[in-house]
Amino acid sequence: MPMAQPVFLLLLYFCVNIAMYIWKITALPAAFSALSIFISISGYVYVHPLFAILAPLSILVLLQVWIQSKWISAAILLAPAFSIKSDIAGQYVFAAAASWIIWDLACTYTGQMEKKEKQLDWARASIQKLTRSLNENREFIRQSEYTYRLEERNRISQEIHDDIGHAMTGALIQMEAAKRLMEKDARQAQNLLQNAINITKEGIESIRLTLKSLKPSTEQVGIHRLQLALGEFSAGNNIETIITHHGNLDIITPVQWKIIHENVKEALTNARKYADATQITVDIQVLNKMVRAEVRDNGKGAVKIKKGLGISGMEERAASLEGHVITDGSHGFSVTTLLPIQS
Repeated sequence: MPMAQPVFLLLLYFCVNIAMYIWKITALPAAFSALSIFISISGYVYVHPLFAILAPLSILVLLQVWIQSKWISAAILLAPAFSIKSDIAGQYVFAAAASWIIWDLACTYTGQMEKKEKQLDWARASIQKLTRSLNENREFIRQSEYTYRLEERNRISQEIHDDIGHAMTGALIQMEAAKRLMEKDARQAQNLLQNAINITKEGIESIRLTLKSLKPSTEQVGIHRLQLALGEFSAGNNIETIITHHGNLDIITPVQWKIIHENVKEALTNARKYADATQITVDIQVLNKMVRAEVRDNGKGAVKIKKGLGISGMEERAASLEGHVITDGSHGFSVTTLLPIQS
């Protein structure tokens, strides 16, 4: 038997099976599988009986087009064993069993991959939907904030016009009348001036009350800014942040809030860089004679603390108000800012 025949058939068999996966056309796999089976049978009949062991895999590819049950496919796959030569029947059965097992594993894996791909597509669609919703919500919040500012400006303008504007106009009229009566009736002019003074006082008090109602308390501004900074830090670094406070926060002055805010911000930056922490807590306490602001993380801590520019800057800021900064690296890392309460 010339070597050219089996080599040619093997090359043709491999080319057909490779071409099956190159051209992604629905009808081609079945046609290529049928051609591959024909090559195997031709090799079995005309070249060498061992060509029969090349047929099982092609038969499986062809059967999947019409038969979904893997057990029926296995039975059909083993049927040729009864009609081929007995000296290679065992080899065919082994090749068929191995092909069926490999094919079953490949189908199972492919099914799982398709399922995961569908889940991934669903997740992508959900993320896109949530992103669109988030953008719409952000735009709605932005428009709502803008509308609220306009309404607030309109309310303040109307309040100033109705109360303060009328009061100032009345006072001006009283003063103009007093000016005209100054030489003719000094007593009446004095009464008019006194009325103008009273009206002006009421207007000034109205202005003070209006501004007081608009201006938030120092405590609200300070703790809100701190909560906002912690929220932004947590979202940007995937580190949980917790803030707690005790005592009368109204005692903390704007300058103290500024130092606390800057020291907390610096401590958060250091924790992100060096601590490998998953959680950071910020605790603000107003004690009898001092304000205590502690930033503590659950990171690796430090046996020996080296004071860099960050800690030195915190100490300098605290010292400007006669305060102190205490660092501790024994259990995680903590930075405590102590500021005296200003009487």
